[in-house]
Amino acid sequence: MVAKSGDTPPPPSQQEISSILDTIFTAKTSSASVEACYGLCEILLNTVGFRGLYDYGVVAEVKKAAADKKSGLRRESAQNLLGALFEKFPPRQPLSEVVFLLQDGGLVSVALDALADKGTVVRDAAQYGLDALFGHLSAEALVVGLLPALVAYLSKKTGKWQGTVGALKLMQRMADKAKMEIGCTKEQAQEKDILREAMGEKLASLIPIVEGNMHDLKADVEKQAVVTMQSLTTLLSNDDVAPRIPLLVDTMHHPSTQTLQKAIHALSQTTFVAIVTSPVLALLTPFLERTLNNPTTAQEVLRQTVVITENLTKLVHDPIEARTFLPKLQPGVKSVVGRAPLPEVREIATRALDVMDKAMGNDQAVVERTSADDVAKVLDSEIKKNGGLSGDLEFYKIARPYICEMVAEDANHRQIDRISARIAPYLKDIMHKPGANDAVASAVHQFYVAEDQRKYGVPEKEDDGETEIVNADFSLAYGGMLLLSHTNLRLLKGHRYGLCGRNGAGKSTLMKSIAGGKLEGFPPQDVLRTCYVEHNQGEDADISILDFMVKDPTIASEGRERISEVLAEFGFTAGPEGRQSQKVGSLSGGWKMKLALARAMLQKADVLLLDEPTNHLDVANIAWLENYLKSHTDITSLIVSHDSGFLDNVTTDIYHYEPGKKLGHFKGNLSDFVNIRPEAKAYYTLSASNVQFKFPPPGILTGVKSQTRAIIRMTGVSYQYPKAPKPSLADVSCQLSLSSRVAVIGPNGAGKSTLIKLLTGEVIPTSGRVEKHPNLRIGYIKQHALEHVEMHLEKTPNQYLQWRYANGDDREVFLKQTRILSDKDREQMEKRIDLKDGKGERQLEALVGRQKFKKTFQYEVKWVAWLPKYNSQVSRETLIEWGFEKLVQEFDDHEASREGLGYRELQPTVISKHFEDLGLDPEIANHNEIGSLSGGQKVKVVIAGAMWNNPHLLVLDEPTNFLDRDSLGGLAVAIRDFKGGVVMISHNEEFVGALANEQWHINDGKMVMKGNAAIMTDRFEDSKPNSGLTSGITSGVNSTAVSSAVSSAVNSGTEDNTPLKFKSRKKRKKTKKEVKEQEVRRRLRHIEWLNSPKGTPHPADTDDDE
Repeated sequence: MVAKSGDTPPPPSQQEISSILDTIFTAKTSSASVEACYGLCEILLNTVGFRGLYDYGVVAEVKKAAADKKSGLRRESAQNLLGALFEKFPPRQPLSEVVFLLQDGGLVSVALDALADKGTVVRDAAQYGLDALFGHLSAEALVVGLLPALVAYLSKKTGKWQGTVGALKLMQRMADKAKMEIGCTKEQAQEKDILREAMGEKLASLIPIVEGNMHDLKADVEKQAVVTMQSLTTLLSNDDVAPRIPLLVDTMHHPSTQTLQKAIHALSQTTFVAIVTSPVLALLTPFLERTLNNPTTAQEVLRQTVVITENLTKLVHDPIEARTFLPKLQPGVKSVVGRAPLPEVREIATRALDVMDKAMGNDQAVVERTSADDVAKVLDSEIKKNGGLSGDLEFYKIARPYICEMVAEDANHRQIDRISARIAPYLKDIMHKPGANDAVASAVHQFYVAEDQRKYGVPEKEDDGETEIVNADFSLAYGGMLLLSHTNLRLLKGHRYGLCGRNGAGKSTLMKSIAGGKLEGFPPQDVLRTCYVEHNQGEDADISILDFMVKDPTIASEGRERISEVLAEFGFTAGPEGRQSQKVGSLSGGWKMKLALARAMLQKADVLLLDEPTNHLDVANIAWLENYLKSHTDITSLIVSHDSGFLDNVTTDIYHYEPGKKLGHFKGNLSDFVNIRPEAKAYYTLSASNVQFKFPPPGILTGVKSQTRAIIRMTGVSYQYPKAPKPSLADVSCQLSLSSRVAVIGPNGAGKSTLIKLLTGEVIPTSGRVEKHPNLRIGYIKQHALEHVEMHLEKTPNQYLQWRYANGDDREVFLKQTRILSDKDREQMEKRIDLKDGKGERQLEALVGRQKFKKTFQYEVKWVAWLPKYNSQVSRETLIEWGFEKLVQEFDDHEASREGLGYRELQPTVISKHFEDLGLDPEIANHNEIGSLSGGQKVKVVIAGAMWNNPHLLVLDEPTNFLDRDSLGGLAVAIRDFKGGVVMISHNEEFVGALANEQWHINDGKMVMKGNAAIMTDRFEDSKPNSGLTSGITSGVNSTAVSSAVSSAVNSGTEDNTPLKFKSRKKRKKTKKEVKEQEVRRRLRHIEWLNSPKGTPHPADTDDDE
């Protein structure tokens, strides 16, 4: 026996230990037994340590007494001793973990078996010991030591059911301990991170074992297995799958064809955007594998499964993880390619196979993993350099894999600072030289620091002499999803940082976390004043601006006078008639931003957090904001914005969301960042590389032969909102043509959206006239685009489009105020009319037909209680004079929609192609409910709905507010190439400058038109160098639509003032062949009518629509 070196007491004799053991197992009371147990632990720890557990036969005696069926006292004493050992040894001698968990099968199973004892005291003692051991193990030891012991116990078929429940509970506790929590210390957060990630990688082996126990005949085991599975699924940290987890667990619990199909359907309705890691694959692969390999699986379920497989595979960024799980699915997908009867399913499966091959490709750069054998080589070398071991070679052979696996876990999960603690305490009692264990641990730690830098790069050293105000190391999670893991945020005084990353990366979450004081390591408000600038003061809309500011508890101490002075500096004039007395709710977006900045100044903010600050801001206010930020060099700003021009003008540094859930720091503005990372050019140009839109061509408008002929006109229009003090628009006249590319520009609250609503018929003008071509079709996308689909969340996009156009009309047109009949209109419908034809007064019932009449149209009128043969033909002007303008508009809309839909078949396959042209995957369009789509996908549904009936005019209200960068680029290219007219409201100068050659400036209810503005074609990624600046001069512009817009409707000379009437085409004399063909067509129509049901009206003998 080797005693500990130094001043340690001599080792006890075997007789002394045997005597103490005898006392433990023969004590008359539990307290005496427990006292002897702790005494034995102290003697061993102060002398020979863990070596005495086997050398003195302590472990053997524990196992023997625990299995003694005749003596409950001995069984209780065995668990008391085990509890004392588990409690006292690991904190003082971590190497004892090897004895308890690994050597000769360990002692965990002894305690678990005791949970089935008939004696309550035995069960309680066993549970105490297990709890003590669990509490003393590090995260690495739990995964490397305890978890395999639990798996081994659960894999035994002869185990006792109470022990099985106990093992499942420990596994559940382990998963629960890994859950992310707010308010943890850095050490606790690291412990949770390593446990979550390491345990997550073991899920593939854990799930089948726990799932098997979910079907145990013993109800207690079944119940606990379900609870454990629910805890294990929290290790996924995937926000896409999280809502489906209860259904997936229920499918495991109650396996059947129906539940499996229900789970697959739910997954097919999921939009996958987050990176897919091994825990997600471990959970979902068994479901997919089961469905793919079942020859009786329905074709629709098979299609959904293959689509899920493809979508998941696209998001697997680690080829090693792909090679672990995807080979299990490949045979099933290959069999689908060979046996699926539907060509569509075979095509999807073929595509999925290609994606899987790419995901597992050997040509991808892979960061190699550290194995326990790799660590062992380094560890053995350093031990040899530092004097070697003291003689415990046999025991070291058992301990070495345990130590090395823990170090490998830390190295692979980049927890390098934890490596020393996995080595030094474990080697302390077996090294030959005192202190050598620390030297070995330090050397191994330094080796893996260098390895980490070799794999991931050397961290940037900041030594710039400037004032550092923040240097925070943190992890960020949202809804169980890890967004940033152990990354650093360093802010310097006066710098302006742009925060860039893909949608859903967590930019706004980071800002809100800082604002809420929840970001680990970020200085609190009393140290660093941080202000989250938002222009949303809606809840206090009815109080004055000054009262709103005084009411704010964060600035109330400044006093009313000081607050008024600062407001005046920001343009809020004082006095009863000044802007400070206005209601908060009356402010436009630009003034709300100024109010928020005034509040930040009164708070004496050190850091401004700006989340999409340019949304709803006009050009003047954006310029003001840029100047404000650049002139206040004492304030640090952190900015999230899709406006690349704004970011380029104000930022001094960029923080970018990097792979591996890290923040990367880049000096310079956005353009400097793009030079370093060319793939980030998507932030800077309007590119359709990622999302491509293709708009359908507009239909023919009868009588409109020129691209510059006016198709809609407003004359002397004014509009005043109810109870408003003055009109929003006054005496506005304008017109549009098929070649129009108009940007409506003006300050916030000037009346831009009101103008659009008047043009599209959303509201009725207070005075003046709005005239349009009777067949004009308008595609309108509102400022809050999702209003279009929010009532149809249960439909798929395909079903929504079918519903909207099912009856040959656009149902959303009927919701306009210009189409809804008022009480006055209903009274008008009751009015009796005398045509002076001798038949007396009659009441109009409906308009049933329309035909060309001179330069306008005449309508067939059906009268109440009169047969169809007494229908009358009445001109458009006469009907409007009688007061039936809404009825005429409704019929014109019907005819226009019918004409537009004449080019369309309302069939799922055609609709799928339409959605594909607008950047929405046909799979999503056909099979995913609108409620399950992301915001960007919903907007594409809205655009598809607006473009379905081939509109002549596209109206966009603030498109840059609801589309991400990629979709905005696709939309810009589609607008550039569109052959119809386009009107857009946008404060995004980049978007407007790239597209609009005509501007309508609105200010204070008045409108000024400016034509032939320069189009900046270099804003497009696919533009040619020196392709010209103005559409009116250059012929090298890419789009015919843009080049044809040189002489727009505003500048089209004589056409401007002509009445909005359209000539019919002059008929020419038909040839003999054409006459003969006409007779054949009429005869066939007549035969078809003869075969139709009784009462079917005879079709008109006309070729107008042929």
